[in-house]
Amino acid sequence: MRLANKVAIVTGGGSGFGEGIVRKFVEEGARVVLVDRDLAAAERVAAAFGDAVAAISGDVAVLDSFIAARDLALSHFGSLHILVNNAGVGQLPMPMEEMDEALFDRLFNVNIRSIYNGARAVVPHFKAQRYGAILNVASTGGVSPRPNLTWYNASKGWDIAATRGMAVELAPFGIRVNAINPVAGDTPLLSTFIGSDSEESRARIVATIPIGRLSTPADMGNAAAFLCSDEASMITGVDLNVDGGKCI
Repeated sequence: MRLANKVAIVTGGGSGFGEGIVRKFVEEGARVVLVDRDLAAAERVAAAFGDAVAAISGDVAVLDSFIAARDLALSHFGSLHILVNNAGVGQLPMPMEEMDEALFDRLFNVNIRSIYNGARAVVPHFKAQRYGAILNVASTGGVSPRPNLTWYNASKGWDIAATRGMAVELAPFGIRVNAINPVAGDTPLLSTFIGSDSEESRARIVATIPIGRLSTPADMGNAAAFLCSDEASMITGVDLNVDGGKCI
């Protein structure tokens, strides 16, 4: 129960990695405000955990969604200790000059602006209590970019740089900030990155991962629970590759 008596906000918790993080957090004793644009998906996940999870619809590109989640955590659970910026979007592979402005803006708003919005909403509260943990879900693309995913890779590289900057600035206030870098995962977003979700496409991706499999929501949940727990109290500014050795 490494997260006993902790309250967390997890964005994008209605499916994929976010759902895995919510599940692990509850197993470890946390109570969770689950934020997702798809309220039905959020409520489906929350229903499995009873009073431990409160679901709320929200768009991470909008500051008010984080404020609503923060206020719900404080009113419903009485405290707030952890923010997991998991919500993210990908892109289909394409030459960098062919991405239109609408998709670029979506990458920016969901993968970058969301971290800024989350910080504005929760950092004052964390500073006041002189305790908090923020976890940003970045990507191996931010460490080892693949061709034809340039702007997605850049957004995740920004996430990693932001994590380090936040960690240095917030450490004196008792706030830790870390990131995890998933490799391609067995989630609904997989087809976005590889163009099609076929056995052949999966095999090509798996062949690049030394451990020999895709990442799973459970893998992300395990890493997230450790980094957000007090067991990691001396760890901040880290971007942890949860990648089966791909970035070696």
